Amino acid sequence: MKDEIKQRLQKTETWIHGLYMLFFVFVYGLAEFLIVLVMLFQFFSIVLSGNINAQLLKFGQNLAAYVYQIIIFLTFNSEQRPFPFSAWPGEISNHDENKK
Repeated sequence: MKDEIKQRLQKTETWIHGLYMLFFVFVYGLAEFLIVLVMLFQFFSIVLSGNINAQLLKFGQNLAAYVYQIIIFLTFNSEQRPFPFSAWPGEISNHDENKK
């Protein structure tokens, strides 16, 4: 039993995955901050101009997809490392099209 644990502790893949997890926890926090900025900017854009910023809307969708990829990686549901180790995600395909 102790030999099995010792072998698992010596697996470099596990420790490398752990280091990537620490990196993506930091990136996740940064992404959360960016989401708040997008949210506030869109809110004030609607209040002041009456319109949603289309470019920021698309960025928000991509950012949401990116956060999803990070969460999937952090919870061991995927071995695929998110951006910058893979391509930046595209839009979420089933978002709400009924905007005011």
